[in-house]
Amino acid sequence: MRENIHRFFRAARGAGVHVSPAESIDAMRAVAQVGVSDRAILRDALLLTLAKSQDEKLALGDCFDLFFSQPEPPRQDQSEPDTADASPDADPAPPSGATSEAGEGQPPEGLGPLAQMLLSQDRNAVAAAIAGASGAASLSDIRYSTQRGIFSSRILDAMGLQRLRDDLDELTATNPALAERLRDALDALREAVRDTVSQGLALYAREEAENLRNEILRNAPLARIERRQVAEMRTLIRQIARRLRERYSKPRKRQRRGHLDVRRTIRRNAAWGGVPFLTAWKRKHRDRPKIVAICDVSGSVAQVSDFFLLLVHSLHEVVDDVHSFAFSSHLIEVSEILEKKSPEEAMAEIMSKVGFGSSDYGSSLVDFEKEFMSTLTPQTTVIVLGDARSNNLDPRADILRRISERSKRLVWLNPEGRLAWGFGDSEMPRYATFCTVVRQCATAQQLERAVSDIVATYQ
Repeated sequence: MRENIHRFFRAARGAGVHVSPAESIDAMRAVAQVGVSDRAILRDALLLTLAKSQDEKLALGDCFDLFFSQPEPPRQDQSEPDTADASPDADPAPPSGATSEAGEGQPPEGLGPLAQMLLSQDRNAVAAAIAGASGAASLSDIRYSTQRGIFSSRILDAMGLQRLRDDLDELTATNPALAERLRDALDALREAVRDTVSQGLALYAREEAENLRNEILRNAPLARIERRQVAEMRTLIRQIARRLRERYSKPRKRQRRGHLDVRRTIRRNAAWGGVPFLTAWKRKHRDRPKIVAICDVSGSVAQVSDFFLLLVHSLHEVVDDVHSFAFSSHLIEVSEILEKKSPEEAMAEIMSKVGFGSSDYGSSLVDFEKEFMSTLTPQTTVIVLGDARSNNLDPRADILRRISERSKRLVWLNPEGRLAWGFGDSEMPRYATFCTVVRQCATAQQLERAVSDIVATYQ
């Protein structure tokens, strides 16, 4: 049962429930206390020790129900009546080569364990044998639907399929009726094994399937994803944000305390004979980091900006101060909208105010200089996300130069390919002159790398 519980932990991780080593130890202790005989109590114990949110509780409950619902082998049809129910005119003599016990439904001597088990119709024994063979075949390693046939064959081989085939050949020659019963039982066994493999695929392949789907999404152009993929992309962006928070927030918390100041610590504890009851720390002054994000939400790049703003505002635990702005032909601040509303509501409101228009970078930069230039300090990193296409209007690169001079860094993330920069109405080469960093940012993977590099400079 211990091995079975460990496989359940693996299935839970595949269902999206984070199970740490410490939590798995707590769960095993709880299982040792409540036992495994009462399935409802076991379920409650695992949910209490492993689930950390309502969503995880629901996912874990579904995973438990699926994991512990072992498929049962279907009953094979009994076309022949039992001896006790036979008519008086029926021939009571058993078939040639079979014992009287075999005629009464008991398996004859000399058959292999699997054949005897199937002929005896012991459903519990068959289910236990399938479970044991699944462990021997490492069913928990299944990852793809194309592996169903391979694992089904492994399980049947582990149960003794080859010996069963030999028994069938022998019975076909000596007792055709019993051989037919055994074939029916084998067909039922194959169906039960297929159900077990399908259950294993649902349990253990979820994580691999999700990773594959996420990998495809990570490299898909953000501006051209299908409508049905938008929700999945939002989930992926949140996962990226959580990963970046976990990567960078902990070091910053440790660095706030600084290093131990040995001299000051000894002086402060002189009254206690030098025993360090009170500690003193060397604190290194750090400039308060700040990000100003300016996003083009015109029709050509609106969807990319949607994901970018969601990612930036999910990093509030890493960066102390974030101000976000959106523009098409004019610019507005959207920080409060993004912080107080859900992503769907926030983007709907932003788009209703400034979205999907014709982009005018020059006019938008004028708006920023008039109303929001005071948000810039020597500690500010300014991030501009846009394709730099201003419809042949005045790009006002002089304002971008002043923004660059007043801030620590100016980073431009362009969702277009580099080959398109400078062609048509693209002002990217002119703007790039005043940028500290210019990067293509057309996919979620590129977006993650760009934001990760920006945040890493604050650590």
